[in-house]
Amino acid sequence: MNSVLEKIGQIGIIPVVVLNKVADAEPLADALIKGGLPCAEVTFRTDAAEESIKVITKKYLDMFVIAGTVLTTEQVDRAIAAGAKGIVSPGFNPKVVEYCLKNNYPVCPGIMTPSEIEMAMGYGLDVVKFFPAENAGGLKMIKAMAAPYTKMKFMPTGGINAVNVRDYLACDKILACGGSWMVKGDLINAGNFAKIEELTAEAAAIVKEMRK
Repeated sequence: MNSVLEKIGQIGIIPVVVLNKVADAEPLADALIKGGLPCAEVTFRTDAAEESIKVITKKYLDMFVIAGTVLTTEQVDRAIAAGAKGIVSPGFNPKVVEYCLKNNYPVCPGIMTPSEIEMAMGYGLDVVKFFPAENAGGLKMIKAMAAPYTKMKFMPTGGINAVNVRDYLACDKILACGGSWMVKGDLINAGNFAKIEELTAEAAAIVKEMRK
C-alpha cells in the first residue's frame, strides 16, 4: 500500500466535496481543518474543481487533498498538476488506472463486483472504492466479497452517514469511508461553514472512538 492510501487509512473519514464556486474552497478547507479532518476528496463534477484544488493546496500546506470523480486521463493530469495527492474514480476505467500506474500516481478505482476486484488485483492494487456503497449492498456486500480476497481493502462511498459509519469503520476490511454528510452542498452554497466545522468535528470524534 502506498503512502497516500496509508494516509487515507489514518484519516478514516474522507469528506467528499462538490464545489460550485472557487470562492468556497478556502472557507471550506478552513472549516475542515478546524473540525479535525484536514482532508478532502474534491470531485471533478464541476468546473470549479481544478482551481479549488489549487487554491486549497497552495494556502493550506497541511491539507490532504485527493481528486474524485476522475473519469479521463486528461482529468488525471489536471488534478495532479493542481496539487491533488491521488486519484479516485467512481468506476473501473482501465485506461485511467493504467495511466496513473504508469506515472506513479496513487489511484483508487471504484468497483461493485468480484470481477472488478480481480481486475484491480491484476493491476497490483490492494485498495478499491466501493461505490455506491449503500445502494450496492453496503457492509454486508463488502464482507461477502472480501472473504475470498483477503488482502483487499475497501473505501466505501455513497450513502455513508453519521449513523452507519461506525459499522463500516468497525470492519477490518475498511481502509476509510468517503462521506458528504458534513459537507453537503446546501451548507456550502449557503456559506454555513460553522455548521460544516461542527459536523466535521463530530465525524473526527467518531474516527477517534472507532480506531482507538
